[in-house]
Amino acid sequence: MTAEALPSAPASVVRKPGLGRSLLIGLAMLWLALIVLAPLGVILAEALRKGVGAALAGLSQPDVWAAARLTLLTTAVATPLNAVFGLAAAWCVTRFDFIGKTLLMALIDLPLSISPVISGLVWVLLFGASGWFASWLNAAGLQIMFTPVAIVLATVLVTLPYVARELIPLMQQQGSDEELAALTLGARPSAIFFFITLPNVRWALLYGVLLANARAMGEFGAVSVVSGHIRGLTNTLPLHVEILYNEYDFVGAFATAALLAVLALVTLILKSFLEHRHADDLAARGRR
Repeated sequence: MTAEALPSAPASVVRKPGLGRSLLIGLAMLWLALIVLAPLGVILAEALRKGVGAALAGLSQPDVWAAARLTLLTTAVATPLNAVFGLAAAWCVTRFDFIGKTLLMALIDLPLSISPVISGLVWVLLFGASGWFASWLNAAGLQIMFTPVAIVLATVLVTLPYVARELIPLMQQQGSDEELAALTLGARPSAIFFFITLPNVRWALLYGVLLANARAMGEFGAVSVVSGHIRGLTNTLPLHVEILYNEYDFVGAFATAALLAVLALVTLILKSFLEHRHADDLAARGRR
């Protein structure tokens, strides 16, 4: 299909917005400025209240770097695990009919509907001092609670739905015609996956990974329950911000919060890039 054969955009898309639409757009922008930009501005202003040197001194503390390392380590472990699970779950849900499919979908959505604190308490009930597996862990000389392992488990749980929920609608929309055609022509299942399925969902997969990554870096509730708040050992960046704030080290707290904001900004830039590439990919397919 040539570019000239593509239908033109609806008039409602290309025409200039009227007064009502302009008012709604203005209200939306004002609301976002109040809810998003104003808090970010306060964080930056408080971090620099005593000068750039004080902010840098706050960020140079060993506990801050320890919290940053643990945050990045937790994210680096939890995000790939959920990427693999999300891709496998989306494949099962969209390509097969089986007993328990509705239950699987509900379980995938469950972390989105429960409090992050509950997500942390689940691991306490399982691996805590009085948990279901406490006697077995004690006999084996193992400790899970108040260690980085518990933080990873809590983070995996709260970020579990993001990749799967990005992939499932797309894979349902795409269908399985290309995969069935390749299978009919004798292609191996592994070849079908790597050369057909994965390329077709790569942008949605990356987008879901990005969302899970952002949530993992900023998670507070579930991690707070299982970490034990051991300074320099089991504190992530969000937990360390709380500690500094409670100690009235406002410059250090807001400087650390600004570091998290910078990580969020990087995530936003990557998100915009992926959306742009995905739109270009769809447009290229439409011109074929």
